[in-house]
Amino acid sequence: MNAIMSTTTTKDPRWASVVARDPKADGAFFYAVATTGVYCRPSCAARRARPENVRFFESVAAAERAGFRACKRCKPEQGRLETQQAALVTRACRMIDEAETAPSLGTLAQELGLSSSHFHRLFKSVTGVTPHDYAAARREDKVREGLGRGTAVTAAIFEAGYNASSRFYEKSNAVLGMTPRVYRAGGSETTIQFATGESSLGNVLVAQSAKGVCAILIGDNAAELARDLQRRFPKANLTPGDSAFAKTVARVVRFVDAPGKDFGLPLDIQGTAFQKRVWKALVRIPAGKTKSYTEVAKQIGAPKAVRAVASACAANSIAVAIPCHRVLRSDGSVSGYRWGVERKRALLKKESKA
Repeated sequence: MNAIMSTTTTKDPRWASVVARDPKADGAFFYAVATTGVYCRPSCAARRARPENVRFFESVAAAERAGFRACKRCKPEQGRLETQQAALVTRACRMIDEAETAPSLGTLAQELGLSSSHFHRLFKSVTGVTPHDYAAARREDKVREGLGRGTAVTAAIFEAGYNASSRFYEKSNAVLGMTPRVYRAGGSETTIQFATGESSLGNVLVAQSAKGVCAILIGDNAAELARDLQRRFPKANLTPGDSAFAKTVARVVRFVDAPGKDFGLPLDIQGTAFQKRVWKALVRIPAGKTKSYTEVAKQIGAPKAVRAVASACAANSIAVAIPCHRVLRSDGSVSGYRWGVERKRALLKKESKA
């Protein structure tokens, strides 16, 4: 009988995932061990069970109905808890999105049956931002959407949930990067100077608005970099830089070639509240040092938002000055880089020698 059970298990394709402790299989199924009464994730690091004692289950609930208890090492039941928590946060986000005015922390927590402090911690751990910051960002998004549709400026501000237009105008330049009227016109009155220089890493396109450097793009083809800039600012007035701007470009090129130095130029940074938190953390990483995506997520108080941190790094349009090249995988390996992995390695090598 044991031989039959062993053969049945080893022929099941799920057994290969258990033997390999494959984390990609986690959540797809669970396995239980009859001799211990415990069920585990496929990636569990516990000593491998004899195949004749193994049973497979499609869900945590099925394993528990069969009388098995959760492994204390791999904690397979926490996947279910994380799913429930994500559902609660998704529900809260929907409440914020659909409300005319942002609900208070207490109102949201009460609706979800949680204490205010617990809800606040849960929301931040899942999304990477507080409920207040999320609501503020959504209001800002709604203003952008309204202005993008051609809605009158005042109407767009009130439709987004602002009680007074003055509250939005106080920070409109920080939110939109320009006045609401100009944003409504698609940024057509915004002037951005740009020029391309040559560095040891290839072509470097530098763009600057009235507020500061808004893009540093690196690549092999200057024309493609210019098209990239056009895609980012489709209605802005893009103009070739003058002789004074040429000095700025030269300064940026020197910085790219020697990234350990202080950048020292004002930046025009635009992004979501979460992206700005990530980018601020990146700027604090000293030249010659690196951090993992996991470490950055913990630093900004969002330990579960590792993928979101990676996405924020990928969305960075100001190369080197916002040093996303200093973020590595948890095992220390060099992962993807918007301007090429080889450039990332070259930058890290330059900084290690500085």
